[in-house]
Amino acid sequence: MQTYDLEADGLRGMNSILQAQSGETNQTSWEIVNPKGSHAIAVGLDAPIEVTVKGSTGYYCAGMNQQATVHVVGSVGPGVAENMMSGTVIIDGDASQYAGATGHGGLLVIKGNASSRCGISMKGIDIVVHGNIGHMSAFMAQAGNLVVCGDAGDALGDSLYEARLFVRGSVKSLGADCVEKEMRHEHLEILADLLERAGADAKPEEFKRYGSARQLYNFDVDNAAAY
Repeated sequence: MQTYDLEADGLRGMNSILQAQSGETNQTSWEIVNPKGSHAIAVGLDAPIEVTVKGSTGYYCAGMNQQATVHVVGSVGPGVAENMMSGTVIIDGDASQYAGATGHGGLLVIKGNASSRCGISMKGIDIVVHGNIGHMSAFMAQAGNLVVCGDAGDALGDSLYEARLFVRGSVKSLGADCVEKEMRHEHLEILADLLERAGADAKPEEFKRYGSARQLYNFDVDNAAAY
């Protein structure tokens, strides 16, 4: 394992080294120590490497991730795994606002709670939150799956497209055009797989599914009050 002391050697050098890794590297395991809440740690990675951050981070940790597995032994600031394409990002603690925003693929696991706008404009990413999520989560979510083992705040799924939302606990309120939907066998299979991959011990049958009512795709004067 390669160890990088962020306090001693600096953020720019760390990201340059990690971004230079490729599929042919033999330095496949990295440990980042002394992050001390630094921003933009392990961003723009594009190699099948494993990066463990020993401590909490600031905003945009693991942003634009491809292929890599990033594990934060702590909590993260706003925008973790923003615009993620593939790979896996695991957060042992809590996540601040807009976790997984605009993510196109890969798996984001938050073992604590996530704040507001979790999964905003998600485009194919899978997000599993072991705890609760805040208001306006999955706003304009287009594709992918958001799994919440706890409760959801106000306006869940506002202006939702075709992303699937699974919530085990209570939902304070649903956003415009978001409705509860039938949980069919194929959805239980998707959910069981995600829960297993995320290390969550919840049972798929304990969740409810929410999705788009498809009333806001095109303007209809009869739905004007919902816009």
